[in-house]
Amino acid sequence: MEPKFVGRRAELALLDRLWSEQKAHFLVLYGRRRVGKTQLLTRWIRSTGHRVLYWMADPDSAEAHLRQFSRAIYSFANPKLPAPENFSYDTWDQAWEQIAALAETERLGVFIDEFTYVMEADPSITGRLQRIWDHRLEQTNIFLAISGSHLGMMQRGFLAYQAPLWGRSSFQLHLNPLPFGETHTYFPGYSAEDRVQIYTIFGGIPYYWRLIDPSKTIAENIGSLLLSTAAPIEGEARLLLQDFLSDIHNYVAILRAIAHSQNTPKDIEKFSGILNVHVSQYLKILNETGYVTRSQPVTARKATRMGRYYIQDPFLRFYFRFLASRRTQVALGETSQAWREIERHLPDFIGQFTWEEICREWVLRAANRERLPVYPDQVESAWTKDAQVDVVGVNSMERQLVLGECKWTSEPEKADVLEKLVSRTELMIPDDRPWTVYYLGFSKNGWTKPAVEFARTIQSRLPASSTWRCMGMSLLDLKQVDEDLIAWLGPVA
Repeated sequence: MEPKFVGRRAELALLDRLWSEQKAHFLVLYGRRRVGKTQLLTRWIRSTGHRVLYWMADPDSAEAHLRQFSRAIYSFANPKLPAPENFSYDTWDQAWEQIAALAETERLGVFIDEFTYVMEADPSITGRLQRIWDHRLEQTNIFLAISGSHLGMMQRGFLAYQAPLWGRSSFQLHLNPLPFGETHTYFPGYSAEDRVQIYTIFGGIPYYWRLIDPSKTIAENIGSLLLSTAAPIEGEARLLLQDFLSDIHNYVAILRAIAHSQNTPKDIEKFSGILNVHVSQYLKILNETGYVTRSQPVTARKATRMGRYYIQDPFLRFYFRFLASRRTQVALGETSQAWREIERHLPDFIGQFTWEEICREWVLRAANRERLPVYPDQVESAWTKDAQVDVVGVNSMERQLVLGECKWTSEPEKADVLEKLVSRTELMIPDDRPWTVYYLGFSKNGWTKPAVEFARTIQSRLPASSTWRCMGMSLLDLKQVDEDLIAWLGPVA
């Protein structure tokens, strides 16, 4: 049965556009392992029926890659004839020359998946492809798409200024995880809270979603997928890291530290026992993988030492917070206590990470649909030595701020949460010139009557100071945020 496919409207439209323009196009598609690059390409091929040669590389030798690609070309050009045993072109140039001949007069798509395996076996391949593209393929009617999961290799081969194929691609598409709203499309039987838990653990990675059994509870799925001796993705974290790193042990220690909220090099050193001089180098490499990011307050006007490191990938963040230290328990089948610990700490974990990220997404999408009186260019968080605000949107040109507080608790939130948010305004203002500020409150289970009344008071009185003036305040709960993000999945009208 074909895997369920959701979303990717903009990406499919891009493939349609590049195909419809009857000229040579070169698409570079890259993204995290399991994010759905293969599914995107094969879905488009099946749904359009266009003339496309698709080949996926495996971890193999350079000679084997050339032979496999050669056989794929032969079978495509001669669909009624079996490829001769051990058939292979002598060189990649010969193989590409045959491709050029097939694309001479008729539109041809050539999609090469997991090309980084070819690059790993033969580092010179990108240079040879650059020459054949410049001297032959660019004059044909080809739509060439090359994809890869190894971000570092894709950067060195295609994306960096010094890369052999830099400037040749018509489009570079970084395939991101699916947004939270698509969980409703994929898991219509789960509640919004259940789907937030799914997104907390598995992020927007379609491969993981397909492993989830919607007839089971979230706890049962976690048990079978992550907390059993036969768990299908128990070794996934190490597999993801081994795409980039040969010796992962110190990196694992650093990731565990960050997952336990040790966000500065000094704190990471204390938690991991790795000297600070080495921590910085490891962090630099982890940043290059895309799994870890360094953030600074979004209101900072220049580079600051107040930066913090976070695990950007939800699955790795969950794994190194809850599972990495429990592998022995899982191996022995002693998982009941592990689940009780996860269950006890999961609400705080969601509130600290996933709920804030979902709320920031809501702000960006709401502003783009004129649901807010301000239009922030960036939405992150901001902090000082004395205070932190979960959701901060900044429009520097218009001198506008969005300040939002996020709470993931079992009861409606009280007015004091909003009072504290307003009291921190002065600390968040980027400079001494006047700014306009809009406040947002996000609470999983809504707000008490005094909190709603406080918001109305803010809305009617619009407080101000010498450096800022208020434009209003809105309160939201999970139900509203969820409904909006589902409704906003499509393009802006």
